[in-house]
Amino acid sequence: MEKQIHKDGNDIGTLAADARALMAATADVAGDKVGEARKRLAAALESGKELYSRVRDKTIEGAKATNEVVREHPYQAMGIAFGVGVLIGVLVNRRYSRSDRE
Repeated sequence: MEKQIHKDGNDIGTLAADARALMAATADVAGDKVGEARKRLAAALESGKELYSRVRDKTIEGAKATNEVVREHPYQAMGIAFGVGVLIGVLVNRRYSRSDRE
């Protein structure tokens, strides 16, 4: 999960860097439309940063809460995981059984 968070962060960082590069490349271009587009892009970048930060923080909080619950009730957590695994296995098996008949 940690790797996925870093990958998503790198992807968002790359997108932000590309947007900043676009803003820098158009800095000397005159015109009302270009200026307005640059303002909207800057606002979108800032909004994206805030949204990413909130989502990251909530994800970390959720992972910590899940970790606590699993540590407090390990057998129940294993039972639930086992049940979900069996359910997924049954559903996948039924799907492949139907496709074999057709």
